[in-house]
Amino acid sequence: MSELTFYTHPMSRGRVVRWILEEVGIPYSVETMEFGPDMKSQEYLAINPMGKVPAIKHGNTIVTEVAAICAYLADQFPEKELAPPPQSPERGAYYRWLFFMAGPFEMATSALAYGWKIDCSNVQAVGCGRVEDSINTLEKVLGQTPYICGNQFTAADVLVSSYLWWEMMQKNIPTNEVFLEYVNRTESRPAAKRANKLDDALAEQMNVAMA
Repeated sequence: MSELTFYTHPMSRGRVVRWILEEVGIPYSVETMEFGPDMKSQEYLAINPMGKVPAIKHGNTIVTEVAAICAYLADQFPEKELAPPPQSPERGAYYRWLFFMAGPFEMATSALAYGWKIDCSNVQAVGCGRVEDSINTLEKVLGQTPYICGNQFTAADVLVSSYLWWEMMQKNIPTNEVFLEYVNRTESRPAAKRANKLDDALAEQMNVAMA
């Protein structure tokens, strides 16, 4: 098995990747990166030219971007059943929601968090469309099935649940019953609990707190 190195900070999107790594259940080493000069060092820029975490190096393969890392790990370890089979009807939904969260949803919630103006004059020009449409779309699908792709928990749920939890905690989106039930269901998984415990301990060690 190829060695896997995980580059992260405990108060970053690295928490999402920590969860998927715990779901996969393979050994990995952790390189903790500090915000600022540490992430902008020439050594780390060779891993991620954006100078951001998370990132993974798996053998000779480097993967950045949270959704890409989740999809990559699910495909590398198919025995963990973290992605629907390639020929199944659910595979399309799996891709759809991975990219929806990384694209429209994150843009919409960033607009809410930072007061970016998206109105009827420019709504067709932005990827998320109307902000409320992105949120309502997610609420509708999660109200129909236990997981984002149906009855099977997948790597897409790691992304969806993590982003929903963060945005509700930051009060950028409403903590409605559908979102709360879904997040409680997914966050109760043993791997999620292990991941949170590991990152909380790392945050304490680094003396950093949740923003």
